[in-house]
Amino acid sequence: MSTSKTINAYAVSEAGGQFEPFSYQAGELLPNEVEIDVINCGICHSDLSMVDNEWGISQYPLVAGHEIIGKITAKGDNVQNLQQGMTVGLGWHSGYCGHCHSCKTGDQNLCQTAQGTIVAHHGGFADKVRADAASVIEIPEGVELSSAGPLLCGGITVFNPLVQFDVKSTDKVAVIGIGGLGHIALQFLNAWGCEVTAFTSSESKRQEAISLGAHNTLNSRDESEIEAAASSFDFIISTVNVKLDWNLYVNTLKPRGRLHFVGATLEPLDLGVFPLIMGQRSISGSPVGSPATIESMLEFAKLHQIKPQVETYPMSKINDAFDHLKSGKAKYRIVLSNE
Repeated sequence: MSTSKTINAYAVSEAGGQFEPFSYQAGELLPNEVEIDVINCGICHSDLSMVDNEWGISQYPLVAGHEIIGKITAKGDNVQNLQQGMTVGLGWHSGYCGHCHSCKTGDQNLCQTAQGTIVAHHGGFADKVRADAASVIEIPEGVELSSAGPLLCGGITVFNPLVQFDVKSTDKVAVIGIGGLGHIALQFLNAWGCEVTAFTSSESKRQEAISLGAHNTLNSRDESEIEAAASSFDFIISTVNVKLDWNLYVNTLKPRGRLHFVGATLEPLDLGVFPLIMGQRSISGSPVGSPATIESMLEFAKLHQIKPQVETYPMSKINDAFDHLKSGKAKYRIVLSNE
């Protein structure tokens, strides 16, 4: 077993800082770990939130990056399910406790002590990364590696609710926010068989939403247009991280409909309770999915030829890539490549 003790990465040393070359000593590979040569790594808005310490949990120096595609170059003595040379992916979690109720019932993504890939752990903006084998997913042959990284966080974030809440092919589903998460959600929902509506803010976004799989669009800046859609949807997925008039959107739900949050808005939800009670409507949220759900998502994406739209930068141009992300002009995900 050959492992790299020195890992070369890019890190920020303070909140809001620039990425600079950073090397660290990884130590001995643990029995349940694998070492992965990073081929490419997507940039998620969560990486930016961690860089800026928006959630108050960042530790510096911070090596971000949690949408990782690579090849296993070494494995610990106890690893049975993965082999050297396998092409694999690593997402938001790089390890689970393995013994809590959530882990034992297949909901590892809900493990309260799960190890985040970029939370007190060095992530994938590097030449290599290490992780517990339980969190590493084999990438099916036929999945395009250059765009697969964003599926491991952005993709699974919008796929997981379809499984968790039993969204049916006969359901009418709307997506708020046609960006990094939303553009993948439209593709999944269309392939799922749903009638898909996109809440969009401009004519150009409307055309893009249709091309990505939406059957209908509604102008998210036109209150009267939203009001006219009262009792239309079985399920709404919000991918945005900004405050909206959530009562407007709740009223577009059918009885028993659900408004589901995957976008990490930091503002409290200002909601009237009567529309929830009288329509028996629900509000919910979810994180990324379990390893088994990620595997299912990758097979579904392969079957339906679903892939994120990506712009690629060399890993060495990481600061330029983050500037592009901050500009809001990325279409729709950014991937850093070591090749």
